[in-house]
Amino acid sequence: MFDTIPDMAAKRAELTPRAVAFIEHETERRWSFADVNAAADRLAAGLLEMGLERGDRLVVLSLNRVEFFVALFACQKTGIVMAPLNWRQPVAELTEVVQSVGASALLFDVENAGTARALASALALPGISIGPAEGSETAFSQLLDTESRPVPKAVSATRPWYLLFTSGTTGLPKAVIQTARMGWANAVNIGQAIDLTSQDGSVNFLPLFHTAGINLYTLPVFLFGGASTVLPRFEPDRILDLLRSGAVTQFFGVPAIFQALSLHERVDEVDWKTIRCGCGGAPLPESLIRFFAQRGCLICNGFGMTETGPTAFLMDRAHVEEKIGSVGKAQMLTEVRIDGLAPGDVGQGEMQMRGPAITPGYFANEEATRKAFTEDGWLKSGDVARRDADGYYYIVDRIKDMYISGGENVYPAEVERVLNGHEAILEAAVIGVPDEKWGEVGAAFLIPRPGKTLDIATVASWCRERLAAYKVPKSFAIVEDFPRTAAGKVRKHDLREMI
Repeated sequence: MFDTIPDMAAKRAELTPRAVAFIEHETERRWSFADVNAAADRLAAGLLEMGLERGDRLVVLSLNRVEFFVALFACQKTGIVMAPLNWRQPVAELTEVVQSVGASALLFDVENAGTARALASALALPGISIGPAEGSETAFSQLLDTESRPVPKAVSATRPWYLLFTSGTTGLPKAVIQTARMGWANAVNIGQAIDLTSQDGSVNFLPLFHTAGINLYTLPVFLFGGASTVLPRFEPDRILDLLRSGAVTQFFGVPAIFQALSLHERVDEVDWKTIRCGCGGAPLPESLIRFFAQRGCLICNGFGMTETGPTAFLMDRAHVEEKIGSVGKAQMLTEVRIDGLAPGDVGQGEMQMRGPAITPGYFANEEATRKAFTEDGWLKSGDVARRDADGYYYIVDRIKDMYISGGENVYPAEVERVLNGHEAILEAAVIGVPDEKWGEVGAAFLIPRPGKTLDIATVASWCRERLAAYKVPKSFAIVEDFPRTAAGKVRKHDLREMI
């Protein structure tokens, strides 16, 4: 594999300088590829003038905005390593995260200025404000006034480019290394799967401290020469406006996003037949697949991890309704195997992956990196997967979420799929809890479907008609919502505190 690749922003600007790369939704300002590259060049020079050097970490606390991507490409040009932070976290949590990567400066926007300034003060970090600067801070616009200097036309394909912190569902997040090679491999994996072209438009709204915010589909769209409209965050009305306008031809969301759109009173204002949709982050319920299919939109469910760039699997549109529950097949630049299963055999086990889209490991954490890979170099997903006779894969559940009841293995995801089929249940989450008689039993948390009455007393008997007795949860609780990560995944360890 190549050690270097072309500077992404510079190469795209060379190919299609006047084409639109980004559209700021609020101001309607259009950034051409030449604009993005020129700004990244100037910012790169400004960061170096500040004293940052190759390998230093620039932490970022910002909502979605074009300046984030300018900084991302500036870091690629200089070798400075970007580390986006979760703006939902308080200063106390962020302090621990920032200390774990040893940051040299903090870039922040107006919306997060209070938290950022407290964090910068606590850790004595130089601040860079995308907006009015105070005290010793440097204004982002001031750095853009720096005279650009010659930068390499090729960048390292394998050195850390940016860091993404794991969602933290099991403790302190780990910093997953992302490289330029991973970025290109993901673009190939997703691009060929969704037929991405320079004529496509997408919308950027998922949090940029999560891999989906950067890579699904914004960075691939950029590399293919398409345009992305940038929204600060998810707002259903704005999303529906864009989808209705025709500006978006490729749309990616997590199940919670599609759920919110399906329940919106304006959902049928959109011509869904014109939009190609992808989904990941969690299983997409059959009810949602059917809902959008009835409107001419076949949502392709996929699977990936921060550690896989993220695109590893994606369902093809031809089999969306035939293979409901499947995440499709491994894409072009990702190899997959199921531990203990011979190639081509039907069965299940832990899924393992390798290829150029796979992370080299965790930043400054050799022990975690070693544990994440097999001795022969395959990434251990931590997921039990099943492969059918046609070569399609199904994610059974996370290994750590499985519990044993009366000596039988129970996968919560299987129980959740059944519960999600109940006409009065919008979403279900199941965890294993200690039990004196059976060792562990299931505890189910249910969000009622709007407009429906959920009789919790009858849910257990309804389940027994569809599940083996040992799989039926012992307790059921109605909740308004679940604690979630930025990717929309349920934080199951927090559910335990609700019992």
